[in-house]
Amino acid sequence: MDDEKVNEFLGRFVTDLAATEAAGSIVVGHRLGLYRALAEGGPATPEEFAERTGCHPRYLTEWLRGQAAGGYAEYDPETGRFRLSEEQAFCLADPNGPNVPAAFLVAVGMLRAEPRITEAFRTGAGVGWHEHSEDVFVGCDAFFRPGYAAELVPHWIPALDGVEAKLAAGARVADVGCGLGSSSMLLAEAYPRARVVGSDYHADSIALARKRAAESGLADRVSFEVASAQTFTGTGYDLVTMFDCLHDMGDPLGAARRVREALDPDGTWLLVEPIASDKVEENFNPVGRLYYSASTFLCVPNSLSQPVGRALGAQAGDAAIREVATEAGFTRFRRAAETTFNAIYEIRP
Repeated sequence: MDDEKVNEFLGRFVTDLAATEAAGSIVVGHRLGLYRALAEGGPATPEEFAERTGCHPRYLTEWLRGQAAGGYAEYDPETGRFRLSEEQAFCLADPNGPNVPAAFLVAVGMLRAEPRITEAFRTGAGVGWHEHSEDVFVGCDAFFRPGYAAELVPHWIPALDGVEAKLAAGARVADVGCGLGSSSMLLAEAYPRARVVGSDYHADSIALARKRAAESGLADRVSFEVASAQTFTGTGYDLVTMFDCLHDMGDPLGAARRVREALDPDGTWLLVEPIASDKVEENFNPVGRLYYSASTFLCVPNSLSQPVGRALGAQAGDAAIREVATEAGFTRFRRAAETTFNAIYEIRP
């Protein structure tokens, strides 16, 4: 046994365990608005921060020290004050920034299902998306929305052949697997003449989507229905979109066939999926690890809970996605764009 390799592995373990335990503190900071209070109010000692937030100073002392130890805050030993740098504030306190705490909300929420997932390993049974904590739904929407807002209209739509002009002129859009409707509303807001129909099988998510659309004044441009990807209504759509959801479906081929049926002959399927290589070993990196972990708790169990249970998983890769599209009768398939986290596909009849 190589002692140096043992110590190297134990170092990795300490880093992972510290990050795992820190997730709870990050969610506490998110729920209580501590990051925003620190960003907006400026440097503070724990006692000063307690006056600012109304929280107990002893808890805040431990929380602030933990944030600084993890690089999520800065500490001035001369004044005893903690602060957020501009970059930390952007990532932790700005809901239109990367909204890092929302990702930890998802992680904490999905880990609540550990006993059921453990049992599912033994039985092969599925665990449906709707069976998870609300933190999973709300956290996913809050974490993914800033990325969609930064990329969808400025970059992804222009990367598609002729789609931007159609949207500006008044395209019909189906946003399938829309969750809480953020992607649907981003499209409706950017293209006032377009009409968007968002659909999702999860009734609670659709209820929240309808509420948000009404509050945003977009209810005349975007509507929502409770329907699966295989049963969403309508035909003649100029654009069908799916954001980070095809790999979660039990029957992605059935969904793709329904998209093919619902599209106008000159229509486009915009498919956004987690970025992955077709070579498994090339996904052995931090992003791949993130996706494999989420896939183990969320994506694969959801797929196995539904008919067919194809379980593509969150690291399916181009070849598996192309196979589904080809089987469904699509003839044109290309990766139109990509980000650190996503591959953006243009798929056409």
